Amino acid sequence: MERFERTKRLIGSDSLTKLKESKVLIIGVGGVGSYAAEAIARAGIGEITIMDGDNIALSNINRQLVALQENIGEYKAEVMGKRIKSINPDAKVIVIKNYYNLEFDINLADYDYVIDAIDSVKDKLDLIESCTVKGVKIISSMGTAGKIYNDSFKISDISETSVCPLAKKVRKELRNRGIDHLKVVYSTEKAKVNEDGLGTMSYVPGVSGLMMAGEVIRELGGI
Repeated sequence: MERFERTKRLIGSDSLTKLKESKVLIIGVGGVGSYAAEAIARAGIGEITIMDGDNIALSNINRQLVALQENIGEYKAEVMGKRIKSINPDAKVIVIKNYYNLEFDINLADYDYVIDAIDSVKDKLDLIESCTVKGVKIISSMGTAGKIYNDSFKISDISETSVCPLAKKVRKELRNRGIDHLKVVYSTEKAKVNEDGLGTMSYVPGVSGLMMAGEVIRELGGI
């Protein structure tokens, strides 16, 4: 039985072939992006590029797939890349141990889809604008910190978002750049803030990552 036999049973060999022929770029492999990358890999996407300049810290363990006691201090992108190759040795995996910014030389047009799990608002906006200008499909994660309820997450256009402060800021800044539409995953739950700032729950960022991956997989596979 082949590695993706169960997937083929559900979506058919034609859709599985489309996934194998697809190229996906995932920027940011923390709490959101690591789960997105995992699902993308397990769906049989043929070429996966992982981009993240951060190192694994002890505080990441509560919510990030890449974070384990034995790999604290290692690059998140490197750990995720090895994990993907272990899931699917046939996949082409490109690891970029850098943060995304406009100065970094990466050809976004090479990819069929970009998954944006960036924390930096400026870099997120720059990435979205670059993808929009180049006609590259992109889906972006909005805020996941301070949330408890996983069933409050939705996929929608940025113009239809509400409650989420990050979505509000991104929506406004994109309008200033002449961009009115963007596919996002966001939560309608009001974030809970205490005197120490925003906390995170183990399962919440992963919900956003898996929802983004699901949207990408369905589109690329024509499902």
